[in-house]
Amino acid sequence: MKYLTPLAQEGRPLFFSHRGASSLAPENSIAAFSLARDLGSPGIELDIHRCASGELVVFHDDSLDRIAGVSGLISASPLDYLKTLDIGSWMDKKFCAERIPTLREVFQTLGDSVYYDIEIKSRTKERTGIEKQLSDLISEFGLDSRVCVCSFNPFPLVYLKEIRSDIATGILWSKVKELPYILRFGIGAFISNCDFLKPDHRYMGGLNILRLGMGRKHAIIPWTVDDPAIARRLIDSGCSGIVTNRIQDMKGLF
Repeated sequence: MKYLTPLAQEGRPLFFSHRGASSLAPENSIAAFSLARDLGSPGIELDIHRCASGELVVFHDDSLDRIAGVSGLISASPLDYLKTLDIGSWMDKKFCAERIPTLREVFQTLGDSVYYDIEIKSRTKERTGIEKQLSDLISEFGLDSRVCVCSFNPFPLVYLKEIRSDIATGILWSKVKELPYILRFGIGAFISNCDFLKPDHRYMGGLNILRLGMGRKHAIIPWTVDDPAIARRLIDSGCSGIVTNRIQDMKGLF
């Protein structure tokens, strides 16, 4: 197993709750993150965008439709408006008070009780400034040794490394059609010069990792693994960690 600096946990793999304990509470909510921590999850995975008023907010989709039930884009919506939206009732009425959190609020809530896998949501090659904002927040909360950062887009990872070479970065990939063809096989690792790989766990072999030789020099943290037997097999094969929706089923593996 390759240990991922600075998150190296000697003797155990890294386990991240995907968007928090998202099989039990609304994804990317304070409730889901808090529950993941309370279940003993060593780490959490979350997604960040910059909203129209400039704050870093924690939300997966570009649009509000699926989770908040209203039309509109995160990037075009100010925080004051986003804070009026119910992001919990789609799952269960008992979560009706859940609101889109800022990254600052997540750090304030969890602090250094977990480690963080933060995915930058970006569709541009241009510098947006999100990398500097993220770096500043990490430093403000003293979480430099508790955070790694990933993206499907290699360019934000390049820009982050220019600012903070000490923060581990990872490239995500899958075969989904929304992803540009050239990035569906992990090629973004070469563009970003990243520290770890985050493949869809269904595409671990062949061209994706082995023939490119990337698995020999990079830590590998596949997503999203919800079967404990598959998780154990991946860890036993040398993966550095796992991203899972079902941290409650992974007891004994971390």
